[in-house]
Amino acid sequence: VAKYITKTKKDAGHDGFVQTLFGRKRFIPEINSSAWNLRQAAERMAINMPIQGTAADLIKMAMVEINLKLKNEKVKMLLQVHDELIFEVSEGGVKKVAEEIKKIMENIYQLSVPLEVDVEAGDNWGALERLDI
Repeated sequence: VAKYITKTKKDAGHDGFVQTLFGRKRFIPEINSSAWNLRQAAERMAINMPIQGTAADLIKMAMVEINLKLKNEKVKMLLQVHDELIFEVSEGGVKKVAEEIKKIMENIYQLSVPLEVDVEAGDNWGALERLDI
């Protein structure tokens, strides 16, 4: 982690930007500021963005794939909240749809570590229970 932080700050200072695993860039001109507080905030952004941005890219890729593969199912993607996706599914199809969504999300991209997805279901957001899939 320390090596990642040091390298990321150095690269951002040299390049003026950081990027996600998929190449989406965030320019950070304040990274070389002489004002300590601006430089510190820019360094925090530089360290955080590649990780959080890559996670956002992955969930967006999964959303597109889910939409393509499940368009014939009785499922409606309602909401994304950070790293969660909320779906409306007919009661009889929950397990089948959940299995397919989990499979898509866990295999959307092969990293050096596995992507793991937890699945929950319930009548509303407050009544969710974990599904063992």
